[in-house]
Amino acid sequence: MKAENKRNYVITIMSAVVVILFAFVLHYFLHGRDEGKTVKVGFIYVGDTSSGYTNNFVNAQNAVEKAYEGRVETVSKFNVPEDEVEGSLQELVDADCDVIFTTSYGYGVKAKEYAAKYPDIQFCQATCSNANEEPHLANYHTYMGKIYQGRYISGVVAGMKLQELIDTEKITPKQAKVGYVGAYPYAEVISGYTAFFLGVRSVVSEATMTVKYTNSWEDFHLEKQCAKQLIEEGCIIISQHSDTSGPAMACEETERTQIVYYVSYNESMRDIAPTTYLTGSKIDWEPYIMQATEAVLSDKAIEKCVGATINGNDAGAGFEQGWVQMLELNEFVAAKGSAQRIEELIHDFRQNKITVFQGDYIGVDPEHPDDRIDLSEGYVENETSSAPTFHYILQDVITIE
Repeated sequence: MKAENKRNYVITIMSAVVVILFAFVLHYFLHGRDEGKTVKVGFIYVGDTSSGYTNNFVNAQNAVEKAYEGRVETVSKFNVPEDEVEGSLQELVDADCDVIFTTSYGYGVKAKEYAAKYPDIQFCQATCSNANEEPHLANYHTYMGKIYQGRYISGVVAGMKLQELIDTEKITPKQAKVGYVGAYPYAEVISGYTAFFLGVRSVVSEATMTVKYTNSWEDFHLEKQCAKQLIEEGCIIISQHSDTSGPAMACEETERTQIVYYVSYNESMRDIAPTTYLTGSKIDWEPYIMQATEAVLSDKAIEKCVGATINGNDAGAGFEQGWVQMLELNEFVAAKGSAQRIEELIHDFRQNKITVFQGDYIGVDPEHPDDRIDLSEGYVENETSSAPTFHYILQDVITIE
């Protein structure tokens, strides 16, 4: 081979090697680097795993750790009061978290303030509605499941039990009273118990409801006391929007001579109340937390990776995306046909065939009595926000603080 040909041959080989190396490096920076990226994920909880509400988030945290083993490290702060969240936020920032999930409504103001201070960290706030308020921050997000759907179905199951009691002459229609233990008179709580009540009313039109507020998310003794008072006042069905098993225990401990049944929230209470528990519902936080974590791992915008209804930096979904789930049905206690009815209603929600907040009702804003709503044309909950917005008290609902 001539010297000139040898030189051309060597140059050709070297050029090919350079091209291959360049392609490899380019692929690494575009793809391989993301595939090997690790992130630290922080969680701030208002309770601990003894609370069904917090435990549902912890289950999502564990699912993320399992799905991204070796790529995701999580840090948790438990039992953080809503008015003391700032310290925990700073600790997670100092721990170099890439994304922080704050999981209680009252954390929202401080979480957004920290998002403004630390724009390189993603902050995801559950159950709040301030992501789309000024100032708009690219790294601050809100999310929540459309829990009114599960509340409504739970109410239908409760109504079917009341109707069974009426049909067997164990109670009269006038005795179809529902008691509800609520944490705070927030829209989230009001929307939930209204959906539950309308579910009951869809079966038993004579039903009435009394709500007692505890002004606390988690107070076992007060929740149990409120439930006992409601039972003593003649309530046949007890439900709750609070975080302990107090109401379930109050129902189960009631003398058998008095009829009472119980509907839960966040977790099944069948083990605690086997003779009174009917069913319940919960938000499954795993879809959002999993998809948001994947977005951070992939350096993508969170809202582009989440399967949900997206409004700005807010995401929400119901049964159609698996964000809302019914808890187990106690068929030993529930009225015949309850299981089939649950499946029918879930199907209808997935097909967007049900408007819950509709009927011959007038609602009044408890803080502004002149603000009233006529539900004859219907109200679409979660239309523009994942956090509930329905905040009107209906006729035949008595509230006690």
